[in-house]
Amino acid sequence: MTAASHGPGPGGAEAPRGLPRGARLGVDVGKARIGLAGSDPDGLVATPVETVPRVLDVPAGADGSPAVTADVARIVAEAQERFAAVVYVGLPRHLSGAEGAATADARAFALRLAAAVAPAEVRLVDERMTTVTAHAQLRSAGRRTKTHRSVVDQAAAVIILQSALDVERSAGERAGELVEQRPPGA
Repeated sequence: MTAASHGPGPGGAEAPRGLPRGARLGVDVGKARIGLAGSDPDGLVATPVETVPRVLDVPAGADGSPAVTADVARIVAEAQERFAAVVYVGLPRHLSGAEGAATADARAFALRLAAAVAPAEVRLVDERMTTVTAHAQLRSAGRRTKTHRSVVDQAAAVIILQSALDVERSAGERAGELVEQRPPGA
């Protein structure tokens, strides 16, 4: 079987058909921190990677487009190291499905990330309730709130990524909304 085939993966699980092989990253964008999760090349299991400090002050680059900040650069490095095919960024909507300030922030971050991580795709996926679910899972695992703050963002990123992987497996296509990559200065 070749590396490009989509036969059974580890443990006999079936990799998504019709999708190119390549790791996936999950990103949970917060105001202070960004949780990062990664998958295996067959996109079967999401695991925590790290928590990256968020850079809120984004200067303009030489061409007028937003500069690549340390947080984006760290995600790009992880994507390159893993040969990631796609980066899933959580899109925080209200429970009603409406979009608010946090949604606009995640969209802006995803746009900057898409320009920096190309040719890998960046896709936005619904992340309603992921942070709440991550807190609940960590509490049930016996972690106190004060001690799990450093990993809750990673846990939320795992939930975002695993949900996207499950959609890939069931639908045979990438999850979420593609972020169009704009040329610099556009």
